[in-house]
Amino acid sequence: MKKVFVTGAGGYLGIPLCETLLRKGCQVIALDRFFFGYDKIKFLEANPNIRFLKDDIRYVDTTLLKDVDVVIDLAGLSNDATAEIDPLLTEDINHKGAMRIAEAARNYGVKRYIYSSSASVYGAGKKTALTEKDAVAPLTQYAKSKLAVETDLKLLQNNSFEVVILRSATLYGLAPRMRFDLAINIMTMRAWKELNIYIMGGGEQWRPFVHVNDVIQAFMLCMEAPANKVNGEVFNVGSNVQNYQIKNLAQFVLHVIPKAIIHRIPDDTDNRSYNLNFDKITNTLGFNSQFSVNDGILEIKEALDKALIDPSDPTCFTLHWYKSLIEWETRIKDLSFNNKII
Repeated sequence: MKKVFVTGAGGYLGIPLCETLLRKGCQVIALDRFFFGYDKIKFLEANPNIRFLKDDIRYVDTTLLKDVDVVIDLAGLSNDATAEIDPLLTEDINHKGAMRIAEAARNYGVKRYIYSSSASVYGAGKKTALTEKDAVAPLTQYAKSKLAVETDLKLLQNNSFEVVILRSATLYGLAPRMRFDLAINIMTMRAWKELNIYIMGGGEQWRPFVHVNDVIQAFMLCMEAPANKVNGEVFNVGSNVQNYQIKNLAQFVLHVIPKAIIHRIPDDTDNRSYNLNFDKITNTLGFNSQFSVNDGILEIKEALDKALIDPSDPTCFTLHWYKSLIEWETRIKDLSFNNKII
């Protein structure tokens, strides 16, 4: 039985990943601050092979990494907008925090470290079908923090400490900790709720997309693959047929929710545009996407129809939720007297 330490276990990707690891017979240590609610992962409590840690990668007791076989690092401020709130905090969590866990993992003899990077490190790609060997040009604090970790991890990697880096495309699809700040997800939700579809920045930007469950497949393949296939390697995670311009996504949503109206918002300042090639992960590990954009839109619409997810849940909007937490912290400090509110 493999013992797997998952950071960011309470997130959009983390919860279904932990569920999959348990189903595969792994023992899981699930670390998260659970900012978005412990209730979303609580359904896994009944499994005796999972241990929950409400902690922070910057401060957690790293002796917990003793006897761990694999670390899967998903932790951090999880999108471009959130990372811009405080660049120093982003550096502290996304870069220094990640490296604290990685260095401790190597010191305690963890065999394999799988890092969740992002395709956003390509920034404004100068051509289409970018491979892992092409130049990167991160434009945001989030992307820069991801690339900084990639660079430092390569210095730690050796035959005893196997490092694998996954640059995932933009995620979509249904998950217990739902996110409505991802392009396909929010387009679908707004079309369902408001009958409006918004195309930002003219919609000419290229983005690769991948279903959350397909990313989990990639992590599982990287965990189980022989060292000579993955150690020291970087993989783009996604599908060649799911490179789309943002304007194309609106048509997919319109096909499922035909009464929606498309609105073009030309003054968006987002300059990111990248179109990727995913042959390496397919040829090396046999990865193939099982889900299409249409699948993701349909499952989200059906979940909304059945009230299985709440489009007004504030925890589904990462940036706004973090801002709310910061505001609450300030108010509580201002109102506290003798360490009490009342």
